[in-house]
Amino acid sequence: MLKARKIAVYPGTFDPITNGHMDIIDRALGLFDQVIVAVADNKNKKTMFDFCERLALTEQVFFSQQNKYQHKIVVKKVDGLLTDFLRASNLNIVIRGLRAVSDFEYEFSLAGMNRKLMPEIETVYLMPSDEHMFISSSFVREVAMLEGDVAKFVPGVVFDALKSK
Repeated sequence: MLKARKIAVYPGTFDPITNGHMDIIDRALGLFDQVIVAVADNKNKKTMFDFCERLALTEQVFFSQQNKYQHKIVVKKVDGLLTDFLRASNLNIVIRGLRAVSDFEYEFSLAGMNRKLMPEIETVYLMPSDEHMFISSSFVREVAMLEGDVAKFVPGVVFDALKSK
């Protein structure tokens, strides 16, 4: 008898995807057979990279490490409600990262709203390792815009894209 594969969805704007995100994804792969990295097209957020750039960068990150992530990571776009995406994909597990207590209130409210929209949803929270605990896309963008070195915070293809922005 075949065992059903456990698939989780890790949603975000990924503007840009960071080593902190990668750490959460690696941790999720320890729990799930596959992780769908769902790049959101949130028109309410002002992003450094447009949606197509963010989607392409995220795909490049995993394509460049094909041997490590082959068949374990799928990058997809989400251009509406996460719950609609989950229903259409017949999935119900969402991964979210928690870096600090300050993240908890927002994540708690988000999980509550998602559960109201889709009662069968399960949200799994993962904490990054200590070395990635402080990394956020916002900090990376700010440091990059001020011409600071963000090489140790992002995958190589993202670093190159930040330099060219």
